[in-house]
Amino acid sequence: QVRLVESGGGLVQAGDSLRLSCEASGLTLSSRAMGWFRQALGEEREFVAAISYSGSTKNYADSVKGRFTISRDNAKNTVDLQMNNLKPEDTAVYYCAASYTTGQKQPYQYDYWGQGTQVTVSS
Repeated sequence: QVRLVESGGGLVQAGDSLRLSCEASGLTLSSRAMGWFRQALGEEREFVAAISYSGSTKNYADSVKGRFTISRDNAKNTVDLQMNNLKPEDTAVYYCAASYTTGQKQPYQYDYWGQGTQVTVSS
């Protein structure tokens, strides 16, 4: 059974940093491109960042460029999202997801999802 489990969310103030982690079981992450998405209350799920199988290619939403960094450790079967200079508009549930294709920005292009971790940024 494939499981993706996110961790690292929490309540922080604007300008703070958080590091989210996604750990996989039942799935070898080196065989998958990975992505992070987020969904704010009442909003659609939106793309945040994606990383290729090897980690050599990374894509970001314009809203997080320069503040967020996606990385992966295939030996540990994990994918991380370092979030710096957080803003209140970053408040959302953050999900990691696995895809067969690098750089995908639509949720339907990912076939495995975690349960999400809440990030709340106060002003």
